[in-house]
Amino acid sequence: MNAATSDVILDRMMALHPKIIDLTLDRMWRLLDALGNPQTDLPPVIHIAGTNGKGSTQAMIRAGLEAAGKTVHAYTSPHLTRFHERIRVAGTLITEADLTAVLDECYAANAGENITYFEITTCAALLAFARTPADYTLLEVGLGGRLDATNVIAQPAMTVITPVSIDHQQFLGDTITKIAFEKAGIIKRGVPCVVARQQDAGLDVIEDVVARVGAPLLAYGQHWHATPERDGMVYQDDHGLLDLPRPILPGAHQIMNAGAALAVLRGLGVGPTGCEAAVTGAHWPARMQRLKTGPLCDAAPGAEIWLDGGHNPAAGAALADHLSRLPRRPTYMICGMLNTKDIGGYLRPMAKGTEGLIAVSIPGEANTLPAADTAQAARDAGFDAQTADTVDAALAAITARAANARVLICGSLYLAGAVLRENG
Repeated sequence: MNAATSDVILDRMMALHPKIIDLTLDRMWRLLDALGNPQTDLPPVIHIAGTNGKGSTQAMIRAGLEAAGKTVHAYTSPHLTRFHERIRVAGTLITEADLTAVLDECYAANAGENITYFEITTCAALLAFARTPADYTLLEVGLGGRLDATNVIAQPAMTVITPVSIDHQQFLGDTITKIAFEKAGIIKRGVPCVVARQQDAGLDVIEDVVARVGAPLLAYGQHWHATPERDGMVYQDDHGLLDLPRPILPGAHQIMNAGAALAVLRGLGVGPTGCEAAVTGAHWPARMQRLKTGPLCDAAPGAEIWLDGGHNPAAGAALADHLSRLPRRPTYMICGMLNTKDIGGYLRPMAKGTEGLIAVSIPGEANTLPAADTAQAARDAGFDAQTADTVDAALAAITARAANARVLICGSLYLAGAVLRENG
């Protein structure tokens, strides 16, 4: 078995449906039934939806559960460098042999019928999880919630809705109200729902759904609170107060993600040790990740290089806030984005705190926004912007101007993945 085997099957799966995204659950139900309905044999599921913070919140929940001695399956998307990152079986990334086996089984069971790449690979993940004992399963939605391929769990243990903001308007709607309705589609009757801080319009929709289906609500500002406190954070709910370190994941917004994770952990009966591990032990790459080794760092030894995959206006605001809290240093951006994103909304919050931006096209990505278009959008947002053919060339241009620059490589998880692959 070699590392290319699963890649061959994944490439074959891309041809099973002409659209990359086509939101419906009919194809999922058909294939899951052909596979023996593995979704009914999973360990207790925590289902996570939202626009921002899903991955970070999941990583913190997993860190807390594992510190409490629990074994955890975890499903997330997209991957950064290898598909295997999406499927963590009982705490360990799925092996090449096991991934190949479940992909092959799903491909055969599908019998050539139309199905999207995300749907059939989600079925593969559920199949792998159902066959391996664990204490919990963490499922992160891919897009939306109501019609997302992960929304096939009849009775999860808990649901979580992280902050909802504008993104994927072409699929989920062009208002917070519409998007929140789609996210709230994971809420199930009688299942506790943890809700992070929301805009009022989004919270109104979520509360309406919770009331209609009869789900216990655990909402920020009502049932739990998470606030910064000197060099740490304080979490409080009906179980009492926790005085904790700051989350190891950088950014003030991670306190809210930590709060949602802690609300889940407390609801599951996890004690103080597990709760502290949630904020101190989580790892989630390409979310304000500091690059300290590799060819990029070797090429710019005096620079401080950060990598982030955020790509919507809320992510841009969070990045701007984080950059404003760092020690003063000449700050530049290397940015590449998909052509489906609100690039102006993403960039505008960061324009005042940076000396310049160099736009790149995302290598190997058909839906990349051309570097010239990104640069023009950046100029419109108030940046001094140029283009470069590669991230390496952009970094060289920046360090030629300021050898000690702070460099933020950002705009897309696909760009972040390309950087991580090339940086070793």
